[in-house]
Formats: sequence, structure tokens, C-alpha cells
Amino acid sequence: MFSFFDKNKTFRAKKTIQKGTKQYEMHKHAKATLGSGNLKAAVALPPKEDVNEWLAVNTVDFFNQINLLYGSITEFCSKDTCPVMSAGSKYEYHWADGVRYKKPVRVSAPEYVDLLMSWVQKQLDDETIFPSTVDVPFPKDFKNYVKNIFRRLFRVYAHIYHHHFEKIVSLGEEAHLNTCFKHFYYFIMEFELVDQREMAALQTVISTITAKDGRK
Repeated sequence: MFSFFDKNKTFRAKKTIQKGTKQYEMHKHAKATLGSGNLKAAVALPPKEDVNEWLAVNTVDFFNQINLLYGSITEFCSKDTCPVMSAGSKYEYHWADGVRYKKPVRVSAPEYVDLLMSWVQKQLDDETIFPSTVDVPFPKDFKNYVKNIFRRLFRVYAHIYHHHFEKIVSLGEEAHLNTCFKHFYYFIMEFELVDQREMAALQTVISTITAKDGRK
């Protein structure tokens, strides 16, 4: 039977955290708490741990997760079906990175996500931004890097919900997508990574999936 979320199919190469490092231990802690089923507890900073280390580890994990999610819908998301990166008719996202694309440019959804994943990957691989060892300090403006990454990763979820949700429901994978996004949402709320205005595109989804938790 075809599985919508094929664990072996990713949009881009998976980013790994080096074993034996502090971040790898935190990565294991994150996985363990996530396995408990309590998403609010899973996103909380562990006692006595450095917040930047926690943000770094989770940035990698969420990047990999969204990479997997989008990788599984690439056959449904093409330049023909999604000529613009958008979330419904009210929200359209243009790409700019300050280097190759210095001014926002209108691109198709798959092109936007490709550019986005390359942009994130480049930062994750940059030791001056995401150091992999404790002897290298995080940049003073590290949280700003993280906020920019999460703001744009949110847009991938927004596009999936607005333009590919019916396909996900037809494949019986609605609950899995909702759990992934709910985890993502609680994390960005816990550390104030994405503005409420940016999240307006998925406010109905957010209200629905968090209703039972008493947090909207």
C-alpha cells in the first residue's frame, strides 16, 4: 500500500546531528519527550540547558521533518498545479535571499521550496551560525537566524494545508500532518519565533488542532 509519508523519501538530503556531541544528546532528549505524546512538554527547554543549543537542535529536526513532508507531495505540487507559492488566494509568498535574489521574485511553489531548503541547509552547514561543538559560540543574533528560518518553514505548512490537504485526507494521512504541524506550532509559540500576522494564513487550522489543549 502506498504511504503518503515515505520515511525514505525526502525533498533534499537529510541533515544529521553528529553523534557524541552535546546537540546529539539534546536531540535524543527531544525525541524521547516527543514520544511521550505531550507536545507542550516536548517543546519546553530542558532544565539547565542552553536555549541556543535547544533552538539549534530543533531547527535541524523541524527542517528534516518538513523536508520529509514536502518530499512526499512533490508529485502533486508542480509548476503546473502550483505556479505561485501561496496559501489560498489571500497569501502569496515571493522569494528573496539578499544574494542571488536581492529583490522579492514570484516563483512557483516547488521552486520556492527548493530555494528555501537550499537556503536553510546552507545556514545549518555554516559553523559560524550553527556551531556543532560547544567550544564555538553561537552568534549574538542567533535567534534572528532561527526566526527567519521558522517564518519561512511555516509557509510550507501553509501551502500544504491550503493546496494539498484534500489529497492528504484522501490518503488517510490527515492525523499525521496535524500532529507534525501542532508540534511545530507549539515550538514557535514557546520561543516566539513567528509573528501572529504571519500565522494568520493557518489560523483556522491552528484553532482546530489546539482546541482540545485549551491553547489557541
